[in-house]
Amino acid sequence: MPRRVVVTGLGAMSPLGAGTDSLWEGLLAGRCGIRPLTGAEFAEHPVRIAGTVPVDLAGLLPPPRARRMNRGALLAVTAAREAWRDAGFCAGGTRDSGLDPDRVGVSVGTIIGGAGVLVEGARRLRDRGARAVPPLTAPMTVPSQAASQISLDLCITGEARTVVSACASGTEAIGQAIDRIRYGHVDIALAGGAEAAVTPEVMAAFSAMRALSARNDTPEAASRPFAKDREGFVNSEGAGLLVLESEEHALARGARIYCEAAGWGLSADAHHMAAPDPTGGGVATALRRAVADAGSRTADVMHINAHATATVEGDLAEAAALSTVFGDADGAVPVPVTALKGSLGHLQGAAGGVEAVATALTLHHGIIPPTTGCDDLDDAIPLDVVTNVARPLPARGDLALSSSFGFGGHNAVLALRRW
Repeated sequence: MPRRVVVTGLGAMSPLGAGTDSLWEGLLAGRCGIRPLTGAEFAEHPVRIAGTVPVDLAGLLPPPRARRMNRGALLAVTAAREAWRDAGFCAGGTRDSGLDPDRVGVSVGTIIGGAGVLVEGARRLRDRGARAVPPLTAPMTVPSQAASQISLDLCITGEARTVVSACASGTEAIGQAIDRIRYGHVDIALAGGAEAAVTPEVMAAFSAMRALSARNDTPEAASRPFAKDREGFVNSEGAGLLVLESEEHALARGARIYCEAAGWGLSADAHHMAAPDPTGGGVATALRRAVADAGSRTADVMHINAHATATVEGDLAEAAALSTVFGDADGAVPVPVTALKGSLGHLQGAAGGVEAVATALTLHHGIIPPTTGCDDLDDAIPLDVVTNVARPLPARGDLALSSSFGFGGHNAVLALRRW
């Protein structure tokens, strides 16, 4: 029989700062972590804003270790350490915590991994020859480095999994970890997402697609989810990790429980490599599957943390899906919705991890953070979007959904239940 899975630890590195306290306090206050890119390498770019983590990562880990990690892995390890301590485990890892390392796993979603490392290696090769390429370029480039570095840091030997499914990666990684615990493969898992892709090359690629907001003079107003005047997403970086644990294991050790990781759902649009299915059909399927996997009904959903990147087509497609699944006779969705990318920008493969951390905190504290940037809701979006100030969770229902959708039609939805 499948085991229940609960959330016992949270860790985050985001454009709002280091740690879950900075994330949560910033979201509740409606602050925005999007800022100008001042480096000379961005000077000629049409878009010069992004959501960057405002922390010097070099001082967070010993220099010999930090030099062996790409930036995404550094963010991941830092967030994982916070989540691990938050769950009540010793900083030294599994053995210091009295755990069997073979019964603990890691599951991390990402998209690009250390692409910046590879680009730097290519520059050295071109300018100075093959001998100038650093010897650790290959292991620092692979997308799996974040998961492997968490495994190394905390002596986790059960498994170290990597999920790459565009912007749905972090959410899918959490869903896969839920199932690994449910069916007895491990008892505990660190799961979430990490990404550090604010590089000149990635920014230029997104700009060429005309996917980015170009409000260079007003970065704090650039990401406008569901707003009538939205014009594109803001590229960001960060990491969000959850400690997932079987219910019996958590209760036996007297752990503090944030919420239940109740279920998840996947689907694929099979529509277009970059554009969403305008009907929202695939998204609706993932939403329904997440609710069903949690053993619940749509009437049990009390809150939705939307993907809402602030692209014109993407927000409309997601709204259509929510209307299909949760709408009343007129299509209006009475469930309160928030979209955190107004404060954070789009963290790519890390989006699902950081937004899952926020959703767990929403359930734990009973309050929904507001959507920053949505000053004038699009008339074509029939949603109850929480704006301006935080709002208490409704008394009705017990389930919150956190959604992530990515290029190529990857759809993933996480269902968390109030504990």
